[in-house]
Amino acid sequence: MAEKEMSFLDHLEELRWHLVRSFTAIFIIAIVIFANINFVFNEILLAHLKPDFATYQFFCKVFSSIGIDSSFCTINFKQTLQALNPTQQLMTGIWSSLILGFVVAFPYILWEFWRFIAPGLHESEKKKSKGFIFTSSFLFFLGILFSYYVILPMSVYFFYNFEISDAIQNNFKLEAYISLITNTLLGVAIFFELPVVIFFLSKIGLITPEFLRKYRKHALVIVLVLSAIITPPDVASQVIVSVPIMILYEMSIYVSKFVIKQQQKNVTKSPRV
Repeated sequence: MAEKEMSFLDHLEELRWHLVRSFTAIFIIAIVIFANINFVFNEILLAHLKPDFATYQFFCKVFSSIGIDSSFCTINFKQTLQALNPTQQLMTGIWSSLILGFVVAFPYILWEFWRFIAPGLHESEKKKSKGFIFTSSFLFFLGILFSYYVILPMSVYFFYNFEISDAIQNNFKLEAYISLITNTLLGVAIFFELPVVIFFLSKIGLITPEFLRKYRKHALVIVLVLSAIITPPDVASQVIVSVPIMILYEMSIYVSKFVIKQQQKNVTKSPRV
């Protein structure tokens, strides 16, 4: 009862503490990651520069099994990246640690968000939304894995092998390379949260299944454009990225339909005055 009588300033204070705990979790994890920054860079962030990376080996075996010679079997990246100012390695290490700290702390951040909004929900709504943290976290990490093992290997392979002239040598900056890795990881992971976003938008009446079906073609165009932004500029990469996103879009239609049906049932069951 006391929670319902909280003033606007009390809610802001409550939100502030949830944000403080969330940022504290990110910083603690970031510190742990930074303490192991050599391992993190060599084994995770720079792993796509190694010829024996799992995705390259997979494509090599697939093409070899059907009798096709593939350049995935003879990958030889130039593994040196350029740091063009004295503080770049340090700042890149710190920024990368913070981003990875956010990724690892994502379930906890969702839990803090849930704790903030839960008091304003009815008991029935709390029960129906119990899987929110698990579902959102699962989709988020699924997006991380998809981008890490599918999109990023193709992106690195494409950009390292693309050239418009033999007179031009690819010497990539450390900052630019790490930005490609981290931006792709976060971008795709956020894409994968689409069903959860649609769930809440349907809850508050901003989205309906009919709306999603009506603008399916428009959504496909948007997805293709966004796929072109976060992937190498070739058709195969864009299709590989677009297919799972469109599957998530179709799932979102069913999610919205489920939410609307549940709301209609609740209206039917509610006693008439």
